[in-house]
Amino acid sequence: MSVDLGFLCSTCGEHHEELPMSYSTMAPDIWEPAFANDPDSILSLDQCVIRNQAFFVRGLIEIPVIGRTDVFAWGVWISLSRESFARASELWETPGRETERPYFGWLSTELSLYPESTTDLKTNAHTRPVGRRPRVELEPTDHPLAVEQRTGITMDRVREIAEAVLHPQR
Repeated sequence: MSVDLGFLCSTCGEHHEELPMSYSTMAPDIWEPAFANDPDSILSLDQCVIRNQAFFVRGLIEIPVIGRTDVFAWGVWISLSRESFARASELWETPGRETERPYFGWLSTELSLYPESTTDLKTNAHTRPVGRRPRVELEPTDHPLAVEQRTGITMDRVREIAEAVLHPQR
């Protein structure tokens, strides 16, 4: 007996083979392809520097899924101060780095599925063991994303997100 991990999409009426439990962006919102040729800019899978003036790390906003042990996650970028970025970089491959205090930052990823902008929400990046992206904790405001992080979402909401990502409104 096989378990169907897919879902019937209410937008297109088709069965999609899987219901993703995470989505991620490749770069902070302000990254432009021209920065790739700038010697003072870098974009890796987990860190970004723009013109040696803006500093970012990639992390996960994890949202509990009600009635399940797994979580839904948004892979996002947060800006850090020069000092925090330098410290995080210094400890990037250091075992025990998870004992470091959280780094304050600003969310630098627009998640257009929310009725209010997500860019510039206040965050704390909690470093985890080497090889794991930081856990991004949003300031506990009434922003819908922050509320979801605090209270959790249903599997129906996970399907709604999947449908919106697969079939974006123009």
